[in-house]
Amino acid sequence: VQLQASGGGSVQAGASLSLSCSASGRTFTTIDKYRMGWFRQAPGKEREFVAAIAWSTWYGDSAKGRFTISRDVAKHTVSLKMSELKPDDTAVYLCAEALDLQSSPGNVWDYDYWGQGTLVTVSS
Repeated sequence: VQLQASGGGSVQAGASLSLSCSASGRTFTTIDKYRMGWFRQAPGKEREFVAAIAWSTWYGDSAKGRFTISRDVAKHTVSLKMSELKPDDTAVYLCAEALDLQSSPGNVWDYDYWGQGTLVTVSS
């Protein structure tokens, strides 16, 4: 499986931005087979959980109320709509895929495949 994230860019604080992640090499077309997630990593910081989606959705504390994750299973894509962006949201955003649906949505080690990420820069 190859994951490709896109949609990053430079925006002002308070703006909105949508990220997209496409998966290739995937044959599953039902939500009960895998989980998609978004993480982010700022310079000098650990990778942080943002959001995940399978039969339900999960959000990290920084994303609750501002970010929305969605997916198109048939097209093998997952999106992250971000609003009210803050400078602290500046990071490389990475999408990931987990095959074990019993694993923790927020645990970076429970994901099997990772994309290269897309940079989001929020200026004040």
